[in-house]
Amino acid sequence: MRRSSVDPEGAHPPAAEEAGVGEEGSAVVEFVFLAVLLLVPVVYLILVVAQLQGGAYAAAGAADQAAKVFVASDPADAEAQAARAVALTAADFGFEARAATTQISCDPADCGAAGSAVTVTVRLAVPLPLLPSVPGLQLSASTVEASATQLQGRFR
Repeated sequence: MRRSSVDPEGAHPPAAEEAGVGEEGSAVVEFVFLAVLLLVPVVYLILVVAQLQGGAYAAAGAADQAAKVFVASDPADAEAQAARAVALTAADFGFEARAATTQISCDPADCGAAGSAVTVTVRLAVPLPLLPSVPGLQLSASTVEASATQLQGRFR
C-alpha cells in the first residue's frame, strides 16, 4: 500500500505551506525595481548620444556660418564677426558661447587676398545632460570639432 503525503485531515504537509508564504506579489515589485534599475541608465545614455549629436550639428553649422561671415565681412573686423557668428550659432543649438573655440586659417596666409581659402575650425565642448554646471569642474561628454572652407571672392 502506498502512503500519501496528505495527512488524514486533508491538510497539506507543513513544508508545502511554508514554501508559499510571503511569495505573493513579489514578482511585480521585482519587475518594477529591475525595470527602473535598467531603464534609467539606458535613457541617460540616449540623452548623452542626443546631446553629442546636437553638438556635432552645432559645430558644423557654426563653422559654416563663421566661414561665410568671415569671407563676406570687412577684413578689419572679419575675425570678430566670425567669432560672433560661432557664438550665435552655438546659442541657437542650446550651447554656451564659452564652450566653443574658433580657429581661422588661410591659404595663402593673406586672408584678404582674392582666391584665398579661408578655413574655420570650431571645437565645442558638449556638456553632460541634466547635470548642473559646477564652477571649477568641467563635466563634458566629449568635444566635437567641425571645419568649413570658403573661398575669398575676387570682387568686393
